[in-house]
Amino acid sequence: MAQGSWVDPQLRPLLAVLPALGALSAETLEAMRASLGTGEIPPGDEIVSIERVMLTSAEERSGNPVVVWGVLYRPRSAKNLRPAVLNIHGGGYVAGSVARDDAAMRELAVALDCVVMSVDYRLAPETPYPGPLEDCYTALAWLDTQAERLDIDRTRIAVRGVSAGGGLATGLALLARDRGGPCPMFVALLYPMLDHRTKASPGLGEHVWSAEANRFGWDSYLCGLSVVGGYASPAIMESLEGFPPCFLAVGSIDLFVGEDLAFAARLAQSGVPVELRLYAGAYHGFNLASDSDAARSYKTDELKALQRAFGGVFVA
Repeated sequence: MAQGSWVDPQLRPLLAVLPALGALSAETLEAMRASLGTGEIPPGDEIVSIERVMLTSAEERSGNPVVVWGVLYRPRSAKNLRPAVLNIHGGGYVAGSVARDDAAMRELAVALDCVVMSVDYRLAPETPYPGPLEDCYTALAWLDTQAERLDIDRTRIAVRGVSAGGGLATGLALLARDRGGPCPMFVALLYPMLDHRTKASPGLGEHVWSAEANRFGWDSYLCGLSVVGGYASPAIMESLEGFPPCFLAVGSIDLFVGEDLAFAARLAQSGVPVELRLYAGAYHGFNLASDSDAARSYKTDELKALQRAFGGVFVA
């Protein structure tokens, strides 16, 4: 069967406009970053307030101060305590921006009546592991410390991550668990990038994010680490006990489908409530085809999972 025929017909038109990342390299990285979009985030409106905030000043191993930034979304309607979502954007650890997620985060804040923090973590290879992960931890800690001021219920802070952002979200949950908090109470993942060992497989990763691009992303993030730990590559974490309840969604022809299914199985075997959604004929980035059945299903599935989590019910 031709590989093109494996693609959901509703998702085929999007392939004509999505960037082809198979040739991603140090020489093409800047062009790839530009193709994924940057730019200014429009101001808030009468429904949602938007604020760019300095989360804190951290330090690298060198001792140099590092300022971490984020974008805060808050519904303007009055309410006592709201849940919160820490959003971590995708981009293979080497690209992406909070601006690209802006429209979706406005919508999420309204749909869930929650506070959303989208963290502008530093990118590899300029900032390899553990820098981006520590930036995400800084954002999570900031939400916890600012909970009272922002009317956030600190017992209902979830983390959401897409692609490499999903890998960071997963590593963050494990890191927070082992540091003793603050810990997210729920994790929502869309085709997360979890395993540095993933290689090409027949029919997988033929569209958008390829095995070649994946290798470049991991090499940039790990930057020659001789020992790769489970915070960097969560699929190899020895113990998943204590991981938060989780929603995980992936397409059936995504390069990451194997590692994601395996991770979901390990969560279940570790006693972690997990909701797994697999979308037939969907490739990496399928959710951007907003008019497709697969994208609509994913959006509904994720929203309901977060609603259940914030309501105290983790699985259907």
